[in-house]
Amino acid sequence: MGGWDRVRAARSRLGGRSGRQSSSRTVHLGHVQPQNPAHRTIYCNDRDANLITRFKGNSVSTTKFNVLTFLPKGLFEQFRRVANLYFLFISILSTTPISPVHPITNVVPLSLVLFVSLVKEAFEDWKRLLNDRVINSTPIDVLHDQKWENIPWKKLQVGDIVRVKQDGFFPADLLFLASTNPDGVCYIETANLDGETNLKIRKALERTWDYLLPEKAAEFKGEIQCEQPNNSLYTFTGNLIIQNQTLPLSPNQILLRGCSLRNTEYIVGAVVFTGHETKVMMNAMSVPSKRSTLERKLDKLILALFGVLFLMCFIGAIGSGVFINRKYYYLGLGEGVESQFNPNNRIVVAILTMFTLITLYSTIIPISLYVSIEMIKFIQSTQFINKDLHMYHIESDTPALARTSNLNEELGQVEYIFSDKTGTLTRNLMEFFKCSIGGEVYGTGITEIERGSAQRNGLKIDEVKGSAAAVHEKGFNFDDARLMRGAWRNERDPETCKEFFRCLAICHTVLPEGDESPEKITYQAASPDEAALVTAAKKFGFFFYRRTPTVIMVRESHIEKMGKIQDVSYEILNVLEFNSTRKRQSVVCRYPNGRIVLYCKGADTVIYERLVEGNHNMKKATREHLGQFGSSGLRTLCLAYRDLSSEFYGSWNEKFIQAKSSLRDREKKLDELEICTTLLWAAIGAYLAYRKDTSN
Repeated sequence: MGGWDRVRAARSRLGGRSGRQSSSRTVHLGHVQPQNPAHRTIYCNDRDANLITRFKGNSVSTTKFNVLTFLPKGLFEQFRRVANLYFLFISILSTTPISPVHPITNVVPLSLVLFVSLVKEAFEDWKRLLNDRVINSTPIDVLHDQKWENIPWKKLQVGDIVRVKQDGFFPADLLFLASTNPDGVCYIETANLDGETNLKIRKALERTWDYLLPEKAAEFKGEIQCEQPNNSLYTFTGNLIIQNQTLPLSPNQILLRGCSLRNTEYIVGAVVFTGHETKVMMNAMSVPSKRSTLERKLDKLILALFGVLFLMCFIGAIGSGVFINRKYYYLGLGEGVESQFNPNNRIVVAILTMFTLITLYSTIIPISLYVSIEMIKFIQSTQFINKDLHMYHIESDTPALARTSNLNEELGQVEYIFSDKTGTLTRNLMEFFKCSIGGEVYGTGITEIERGSAQRNGLKIDEVKGSAAAVHEKGFNFDDARLMRGAWRNERDPETCKEFFRCLAICHTVLPEGDESPEKITYQAASPDEAALVTAAKKFGFFFYRRTPTVIMVRESHIEKMGKIQDVSYEILNVLEFNSTRKRQSVVCRYPNGRIVLYCKGADTVIYERLVEGNHNMKKATREHLGQFGSSGLRTLCLAYRDLSSEFYGSWNEKFIQAKSSLRDREKKLDELEICTTLLWAAIGAYLAYRKDTSN
């Protein structure tokens, strides 16, 4: 089929699909409407239909040069160095008649210096090219004629259906369709994107769970309308149109290039963004030309030497112009002498002598200086850094790898390290340590920061002896007999305590794994915070043990009377997921008796902004407790809830569905729906466990 035939065939399909018309795209006879610049339209499993748009390929390049730009760009980089620019000037000067030396004495050394430096740059860029080739040639399973075919990453196209196996990397930004795990979930590691090693959870739309086997996946003919490529790793706005049904898409259904699949046999996804349009590549800057502090100091040193050289030449030139005279017969300054030595024109003599002396004294600035440093750094990176056993990581069998030698000496000049406190200097382990419920603080533990502060101030802290009710588990390091084993029923406000525990057990995206028993169950969470909070709910007698797309099962203890255990199913109506912009997460659930409740947890700043009026004493007390937790080195979190009437929820849910399907300002519209819907009653302090070698 010729090129125009394919275009006509694609046009025919575009105009003939009854389930693919939308208000943002119109197709006229004999004319293909260009895509709306605000978003892109992708036809899944149909390369011909996507041919019109000419999406970018999936091949990536991280090299600094190419064949055409290597020489001009490489020379530009070399002549940024003051010494090279100086010797270029000297080489040009040596080709003039006033030069007392042959041009070869300056041109050859400069050429040799440039050649060695360019060879080093070419070698390092060649290694980048080889790495790109390895990545672009990585095999991936693509659906073709109802079977999986193995092709390299670089041949992948937008709209393709791919299969990624366990521990494999995602070749492009994918729409998550189906997984071998139940409930359409998968676990991914985003260490290459954000440095976080804890697993993140992604969940496919329930409508696409069946497209797992190649025979079934071949029937998938959905249309994706989504935002244009951008570099925001944590946002995504789009809709999936399938069989005349529009389903909103969120970051929870997107698998980004650079992430890897974990604890999942394989997943099936549709390619959304490829190559340099993927989010990770749009965040990657072009390879910069890095110059170390030493090089900049050398430039200043050479400028100082040039200043001394210029002063010497200037004094010599003035002296030549002043003292030149025909009375010195041995100089042979007759009438036919050239202008450079003609005593009748002393200014010309001084100027020309100035350039002559600059050429003669040019060796004051050593041309070999940069070459020597380049070779030393190159050998240092290849022979010392790459083979340093102290930088070898045994667990992952990963040696040190210096991708460039330009900044070697910077490693020994680090004076300050700026880091957040949540993962870089810690074991990424969170423990439930203290809490404030209804204005009352619970938890008797003392943090390392409190001990260290007391020691610095010469104070002695009386250690509180652990109670018999103390329970310790990964993620739970709480000790207070007033809340354990149902003792919360005897507190001043047991109803508030009960709502607090239910919020911990319901408001999350954690997935349980293993046996449905408190001793053997494990929780897969997007962050250690969430796992710690759900573990805390379990220890308080609200054991979350099962999740379906619409129901959370909680085994509650001591609700009606001490010792009584009952299984309660909560219907999940809506979930507003946490992100770094919203700084909170909300869940709307329905109790078995029909009660509808909105549970919310998030940063104290955003929760306090959304509180109903009143209850000032408890707000003030809780704010003070938050300050105490923070000064003790605890991460803090606020919990809140609100009862919703059926009428209010019905009208709210309609707006929620419309906002969730919007392609424009989706986050803003969802945010507006949550204002003034919560009532504060609890705050949490979560303990941050530091690495042993950095706890001081």
